[in-house]
Amino acid sequence: MAQEKPLLETLLSSSAEKKFLFLGREGIFTKDEIARFLKKYKISMTQNYEEGVVGVVEHHQLNPVEEDISNMAYEDHVPLYKLVDFEKLLSVGINDDELLMVIKLSNDQDRIFRLLGNQNIEDTLFVKLLSMYEWHEDEEDHTGDRDVITYVLRRYINIKPNEEDLLYSYLTLRRLATEASDPKMLMALIRFPNFGFLVRGKEKVTLRETVARNENVDKEVMAKLISLRDEKVDAALSANLTVPLSVLQNFSKKESLNIAKALASNRNIDDDIFENLLSKDDTVIALLLWWQPINEKRLELLDASHFEDTLFATIGANEQLSVEVVNTLVTRDDQPLLINLASNGTLPISALEFLYKREIPEIYHALAVNKTLPIEILETFYSTSSEDEKMLVSLASNASTPESILRELFEHDVLDINKGLASNEATPLELLDMLKIDTRVQNALTKNKVFIEHHQNTRNII
Repeated sequence: MAQEKPLLETLLSSSAEKKFLFLGREGIFTKDEIARFLKKYKISMTQNYEEGVVGVVEHHQLNPVEEDISNMAYEDHVPLYKLVDFEKLLSVGINDDELLMVIKLSNDQDRIFRLLGNQNIEDTLFVKLLSMYEWHEDEEDHTGDRDVITYVLRRYINIKPNEEDLLYSYLTLRRLATEASDPKMLMALIRFPNFGFLVRGKEKVTLRETVARNENVDKEVMAKLISLRDEKVDAALSANLTVPLSVLQNFSKKESLNIAKALASNRNIDDDIFENLLSKDDTVIALLLWWQPINEKRLELLDASHFEDTLFATIGANEQLSVEVVNTLVTRDDQPLLINLASNGTLPISALEFLYKREIPEIYHALAVNKTLPIEILETFYSTSSEDEKMLVSLASNASTPESILRELFEHDVLDINKGLASNEATPLELLDMLKIDTRVQNALTKNKVFIEHHQNTRNII
């Protein structure tokens, strides 16, 4: 009966004054590093099959001579181990503090590079080593830099076997900067070359901007980002909901339109910043009116600023209006404002009913698309608007419109009504299946989550 091969750890612990034979090329660790590791066990390493060899460690690729030696060792019942298993054991035994101290003193970039490619080390050590890696920003598409990025992505991004190409896309690096939860990793990413990403055809967004938008930034990361003195990075931080108010207040003192826009979209600004932003460009005002929670005090500040009606009307679409503010706004005689309020799905039913009872025909179409509107009013709109195609289109796109009405609207066989039905998640599936034949409504169907999920599930079953 063949003797069972001992565990590698067991053999190491019981082989003082013996030898380990290494066959094949070096891997993650150099011969000197392996020798230092073995020295702790009072074991020496050799590349010759000689007296005293109690174990053989093999690279997965051997030349013919090494293959013959391996076969001889096997026939002599000397236990054979894979190099990757030995490297894993060596990696687990690394003393992080000792290693980092040695590397700091020597600035051994080659060793840092090799260790970054070692998937067996812990994430904590990996990030510390990554922070010590020196990038080659003066060399375009440096091979080592590209490999390091691949090591990072393979470790932190879940890549499926059929998605290996994602490891070579800098857009995947942007995904990591967006999703990373460890501030130490974010700090390491700041040291990367500041890659630019073209997002959906818009203006380029840099890696550092992306880090600045991550809600896991801590004080240390924020301080580092601010020290860069990059306006776009400051603007990204200004929009970040986790950035402390004291930092936002400092940003508000800067004369920068981009930073002002970012602050206007950050719902954590205080009343002082809010009031300061009221003196800025109309694009900033529009963002304030759209994004900021509006209470009675802020409404007074807005009214005192006397904005043009078309600009002020933006507030009607704001989903952060207090009940008191809503009750005030619905009584005003400002048609663009009332239209925006009528389509605002966050308004209470009582406010929508008040708008309806004001009997202003110009706002009825906006009310008809509001999912919060009571069904009784939707039914009234339908029964009184048989000749109003715009009203029928609004009703066709409203998920709160009763199914019986949706089915009747389908019978009209009007293109714009069909587009509304195609986008409506409440439209019965059998109607959507009939609508998909018409190529003119396919764009609307692609936005219908119910339709998309239904067909995905159907394909999965098949």
